[in-house]
Amino acid sequence: MANDKLGRPSKERKALLRGQVSTLLWNGKIETTLAKAKATAREAEKIITLAINSYEDTLKVVKDVKGADGKKSKKEVLNDGPKKLAARRKIMGYVYDIQEQRKAKEPIETYKARIEGINHPLLEKIFNVYAPKYAKRAKELGQGGGYTRIIKLGTRRGDASEMAIVELV
Repeated sequence: MANDKLGRPSKERKALLRGQVSTLLWNGKIETTLAKAKATAREAEKIITLAINSYEDTLKVVKDVKGADGKKSKKEVLNDGPKKLAARRKIMGYVYDIQEQRKAKEPIETYKARIEGINHPLLEKIFNVYAPKYAKRAKELGQGGGYTRIIKLGTRRGDASEMAIVELV
């Protein structure tokens, strides 16, 4: 699996894996060929592990904030620590920035209120949903890894490619 080229030049292969990993982390499940599924699962595991090892690294910082009336006041804010910031930047360099979509028949005001203050929804999902969930799971089971599952579906009609579903456990 280490030398699997997926029949593509390196730029195309890396772009394909970035897209599949981003989609997997956003939706929680994708259907693809078995070779792509194995490569995607391996990359997704690395990203989740990086997030788990650094998601608790935060610092409390006091900032001066101007109010609506123009007066300055002190406000306590949580910032990323150096370890989490490095992990966040590394993950941002790999995954594509998927934006939150407006739901069917959702009013624009509700949509804007829902996405307010979130610049990178996929990163927030990785650090705020997946990392705590899998860290808790690792403490309970006493093991790390195993965040993805590959389910074989059989062959695809037309070219007989082995198909599989990759999903987050």
